[in-house]
Amino acid sequence: MRLPKIIVCLTILGVALPAQNKQAKQAKTDWNAPFPAHKVIGNVYYVGSAELASFLITTPQGHILINSDFEATVPVIRASVEKLGFKFTDIKILLGSHAHGDHMEGDALAKELSGARVMAMEQDVPWLRKMTPGNKPHPIDKVLKDGENVTLGGTTLTAHLTAGHTPGCTTWTTKVDENGKSYNVLIVCSVGVNPGTVLVNNRDYPSIADDYARSFKVLRTLQVDVFLGAHGSFYNLSTKYMSLQQGRANPFIDAAGFKTYLDEKEKAFTTELAVQKANK
Repeated sequence: MRLPKIIVCLTILGVALPAQNKQAKQAKTDWNAPFPAHKVIGNVYYVGSAELASFLITTPQGHILINSDFEATVPVIRASVEKLGFKFTDIKILLGSHAHGDHMEGDALAKELSGARVMAMEQDVPWLRKMTPGNKPHPIDKVLKDGENVTLGGTTLTAHLTAGHTPGCTTWTTKVDENGKSYNVLIVCSVGVNPGTVLVNNRDYPSIADDYARSFKVLRTLQVDVFLGAHGSFYNLSTKYMSLQQGRANPFIDAAGFKTYLDEKEKAFTTELAVQKANK
């Protein structure tokens, strides 16, 4: 398996990737392991792999897929969609969390298989253009702006720019109904700081630290009942899925878990920023 060109993008953004070839291949092997497809709540379904989170939002007029993941993950996602009884070809819109290969490398293949329109946050477009597995151009049918709504079949998702992890890191929110109640669903992009990320004097991304700080503030203003994320580990997917199978109250309704996630990530960011400033 070839190393995806997105590795170049990650390096440009100041993310160090030691032993890149070996780790990238290992990540694809491990992270693409199938995970049981399941209903999260309302019309939101999990169709991702063991670590790479992908979500299918179903509507009477077709479906929305969030995150195609690695190109090698697309068959895993398609199998999950079909196991739930839906057609991959009914996906009309393809969205993403951010311009890293493990979330949006598969856009071209997913579009080829489904015919979906690919939409992406404007600040991530330059990085997506460099993401060309197999030399396939990265499709972008619509460029989104912060706060823009994406609507299909009566369901509306809102794109929130929560930059830092990438310049166009996008957190998605929507509302769903279940058992006569309405719930605010949030799919967080990422506010984690990867090892080697340059937060001070980053020539390729000068505003990175300010963007992280702004994103924490933005995320704390959003109403959250159901906490989901670009990686299953962000919201304890495995543990919550087991709880769901045991017939307990929906474990994905977890506003407290989202607050804990933000607290931990913001503390880690603040600590790393202070260290980097002290070393300059």
